[in-house]
Amino acid sequence: MRGYKLSVVARLFIVYIFTLISFAASAQGLSVGRPGDHSSLHGTITDKKTGKPLPNATVTIPDLKLGAVADSLGNYSFPNLPAGTFVVEVHTIGYSAVSVTLKINGKASADFQLTDEAIEESPIVITGTSKAIQIVRNPVPIISISHDYLVNNLSTNVIDAIAKVPGVNALTTGPNVSKPFIRGLGYNRILTLFDGVRQEGQQWGDEHGIEVDQFGIDRVEVIKGPASLTYGSDALAGVVNLIPTPPAPDGKMLGDVQTEYATNNGMYAGSAMLGATKNGFEWQGRVSYKRAKNYQDPVDGRVYNTAFEEKDANVMLGLHRKYGYTHLNFSIYDDLQEIPDGSRDSATRQFTKQITDLDTFRPVVSPQELNSYAITPLHQHVQHYRLFVANNFTIGGGRLAFNVGFQRSIRREFDRPQEADTAGLFLELNTYSYDLKYFFPEWDAWNLTVGVNGMYQDNTVTRGTDFIIPNYTQFDIGPFVMLKKTIKKLDISGGLRFDSRSFHNQGMYTFTSPVTTGSYPVYGADTVGAGHPFNDYSHVFTGVSGSFGATYNFSHQFSIKANVARGYRAPNISEISANGVHPGTNIYQIGNPDFKPEFSFQEDLGATFLSKNVVATLSVFNNVISNYIFNQKVLNSEGQDSIIVAGNETFKFQQGKADLYGGEFSLDVHPVKALHIENSLSAVYALNEGIDPKLRNDSNKFLPLIPPFHGISEVRYEFSSRSAHLSGSFVKVQAAYYASQNRVYLEDNTETRTPGYILFNAGLGTGVTNAKGRTIFNVYIMGNNLLDKAYQDHLSRLKYFEFYPTDPRPYHGIYNMGKNIEFKIDVPLDWSI
Repeated sequence: MRGYKLSVVARLFIVYIFTLISFAASAQGLSVGRPGDHSSLHGTITDKKTGKPLPNATVTIPDLKLGAVADSLGNYSFPNLPAGTFVVEVHTIGYSAVSVTLKINGKASADFQLTDEAIEESPIVITGTSKAIQIVRNPVPIISISHDYLVNNLSTNVIDAIAKVPGVNALTTGPNVSKPFIRGLGYNRILTLFDGVRQEGQQWGDEHGIEVDQFGIDRVEVIKGPASLTYGSDALAGVVNLIPTPPAPDGKMLGDVQTEYATNNGMYAGSAMLGATKNGFEWQGRVSYKRAKNYQDPVDGRVYNTAFEEKDANVMLGLHRKYGYTHLNFSIYDDLQEIPDGSRDSATRQFTKQITDLDTFRPVVSPQELNSYAITPLHQHVQHYRLFVANNFTIGGGRLAFNVGFQRSIRREFDRPQEADTAGLFLELNTYSYDLKYFFPEWDAWNLTVGVNGMYQDNTVTRGTDFIIPNYTQFDIGPFVMLKKTIKKLDISGGLRFDSRSFHNQGMYTFTSPVTTGSYPVYGADTVGAGHPFNDYSHVFTGVSGSFGATYNFSHQFSIKANVARGYRAPNISEISANGVHPGTNIYQIGNPDFKPEFSFQEDLGATFLSKNVVATLSVFNNVISNYIFNQKVLNSEGQDSIIVAGNETFKFQQGKADLYGGEFSLDVHPVKALHIENSLSAVYALNEGIDPKLRNDSNKFLPLIPPFHGISEVRYEFSSRSAHLSGSFVKVQAAYYASQNRVYLEDNTETRTPGYILFNAGLGTGVTNAKGRTIFNVYIMGNNLLDKAYQDHLSRLKYFEFYPTDPRPYHGIYNMGKNIEFKIDVPLDWSI
């Protein structure tokens, strides 16, 4: 792909053509289905004890992205379905969810009886599988995070919202920049998906978050381990699939209006959504906005340059027919994000600010500025545009899924106060992704899936004045095959994949302006005497990945699972080619063009117990990674920080071998239906096996950025009172415990130890209903760190933002957010059409 680029217009045109073809195929039935094919499903949903119908109960078929709502008599129907075997879910407020697998061929019927007893049902997942499946029947370690969990916990962004889930953490740079970490691994080892489409937005960067509207996410599925089999490079350590709000059931118009306010940083936010489905045609739209000033903690007071302002919009159009569906999705993400540098007055430790490009004098930040919503001249501006079309058609008795998408990420970081409109770092990333899969018809409980997916990218950096990486292009392709077999209580699945990445970065010559101190690229004869930070470089990275696993359900209550998987990841652009200062990180970063791809081999073992009063899960793992890439500080010959550019510590990527092991345990006890006593524990230990045994010591034998042992205990009481017009009411208290992290990479002062701490959180919420039992609005009050504990999360980058590391005073770096109370109101909208 060297030298080959598609313009933005060309990319949009290609996606537009695919969209027209898809809609034309859906509307006219071209080349899909078989003449005369017509299947349907109908039935009744009732209360198991009383036999009374359950109106407004929801029935969904995840593989087809279809939903239906029961009428006043409890009847539901899907009039136009493709023939096949599908998982069907049924749920309604106050009752335990039910899921069954149905074979639908012609007119089919299925009645459901729901119980209000506290009997837990294993969630259904769709990520990384050949078809929707219950977690207890899936060998891959995966968890499902419900919409209720996302709503009932305080968070600033969607990654922060899942960071308390066992095995999941977040690397943060303030309250609105969070990157997912799974079992001690993050960055380009974790692939984030939006509705199954890979999210691309400079994931290699420290201070880059996930460009997704948190209000538009309905639930999240997380694979905790190699998922390269289905997603290729960047899924070596796991996958976070952000699943958006589903379309309205046929004949319904649904929506919501949400608003919230947080006391700590004055964050106010709102979101409005409306969508409808009629005769198989679907549409949905959402707009969101949130804004915050500097957050505060008991040590630093208000932390300068942590304000943000985010705007989001999303539109979805869809068409369902008996032979499948087509969905078109377009979204815009626009974020103004301040990034602190931690500079302070040496005498008072008050925050100071840069006011000149040469940065010769820094005044103390005034209280008025600290308490302002205004975005300062030193900030980053992130814009992300996504357009994709997802198709799922019935062909030859099987299903063909074909997704194609285009993303454009524009990331500007402004670091010169006297040239406020000139971006230092200016990155423009275009990504064209494709995913083609065919699900063969099931035969004798065998399920076979074959597919190919990948992407083409080009990244342009030359419109800025700071250069940490060069322009580059890359093309990924990866064919794979997956096979699953069910033998009564036993489920076996596995597969193989081959990946190839053609990578090329362009050489660059630069001159530094004596007036602005910024750099600019030069070409041809102008390169004489110029700097040469980047060389021309091309390489093809390849790798084989796969997995094999099995689950055995001894009964509805108890199951065990085991899985072994090999993951693959090609080095990213920063690890290969970085050579410059990264604004917002205080780091001069150096890459290594000789790096090889990473390969992991992970072994997982898990067990689940489900009963009326107890739900318990245990999962343990061991993950060995060869050619493991990590970042290490560079020291000079005198053992001091190596400084290439003043004010920036020098780091260089290294490569070795790593061994990570640990596990998660959760226990949910509810002696009565309304009372839940939930506990979870997570542990991951990571050894740096790439060190010569003769040179290994306590400073270098551990890997950096590994979360400490931690646990969460929560007591939650759920209740409803129809007479008082209340539904879905709850009150909870929570304690989050984080042990000291002393197993750190101390070599060359790369990392520091982190003390342990306990945070106390609480919350309550309720829905208010009308005389007919319909919810008028929901209201929530959530509180985090209610005792205003001064603490530093081990994965917070702000703990290293310290200008005076030799200061004898006890507090160094920036601390995490103090006490924060959030108020939320959600008004659901519901009409029949």
